[in-house]
Amino acid sequence: MSEKFWITGLVAAVFTPMHEDGSINFARIHPMVEQLLAEGVCGLYVCGSTGEGVSLTTPERMDVTAAFVKASAERAPVIVQVGHNSLEEARNLAAHAEEVGADAISATPPTYFKPSSLDNLIDCLAYITTGAPELPFYYYHIPIMTGVPVVISDFLRSAAPRLPSLAGVKFSHTAVFDLQASIAVDDGRFNLLFGSDEMLLGGLAAGAHGAVGSTYNFSAPLFTRIEDAFAAGDLSAAQALQGRAVEMIATIVRHGGNPALKAVMSLVGQDCGASRLPQITLPQQKIDALRMDLEAIGFFDWARNPAALEGPFHG
Repeated sequence: MSEKFWITGLVAAVFTPMHEDGSINFARIHPMVEQLLAEGVCGLYVCGSTGEGVSLTTPERMDVTAAFVKASAERAPVIVQVGHNSLEEARNLAAHAEEVGADAISATPPTYFKPSSLDNLIDCLAYITTGAPELPFYYYHIPIMTGVPVVISDFLRSAAPRLPSLAGVKFSHTAVFDLQASIAVDDGRFNLLFGSDEMLLGGLAAGAHGAVGSTYNFSAPLFTRIEDAFAAGDLSAAQALQGRAVEMIATIVRHGGNPALKAVMSLVGQDCGASRLPQITLPQQKIDALRMDLEAIGFFDWARNPAALEGPFHG
């Protein structure tokens, strides 16, 4: 890597659009990317939890990666999540991401046979990154899903000498104290991207450089406004706006978590279709109930229209 790779702002953890039979709907990728870029998203995180990457085959993941890279057309960085229980498959996915022009890779650790120690985890990641030695690497820290608890500040100190492409961490955890400690490692060398949408303001206060989230797919203007209010020092406005985000996310979670998140895309005109088993696809009756509850909190008025947001901040 000839120059430092650094991301600020909002990165959308993109959905993988599917047909009703669960096959990939590639025709939906380009319009989805156009909408995200128009709304100010500064990057795309592909085949992560939101994109159901672990439920896709390796060839599907490669095809989805290539489609998002093509749709982005170098207008925003594309980070590809390549984690896999087979390190060989993860390495192949990394090599493919580099080959098709992705800007960075990311990886969860193996989750069936979990790493037995911090050193063992770093060994696993070192093998994966040999597939794409020229691409910046972000460790994907999401212990609630992987079951791999790591103190990220310790990880960064130990991994730095052994992972030459290590650029930072996608920090999808609520331990903001560790996020803050990690930002200080090696005089701020690493790019920390916060991955808890409902806690974005807390992440910003701790010093996160940017954020990766699923709800940015349909409410990026709301979160951009939180960032702007915080940067302007208007904490009361940022708190009020974050409160709206918390209410929005709580409403969606009540209706089914990840499948409900994907269903919201159809409600904002970017239908991403079915979910891949073992996740369910919300039936129309439940989507209608979700719509009603989102209407009740004003979601369709303010989530994508910053001018409709009330509050003292007018930046």
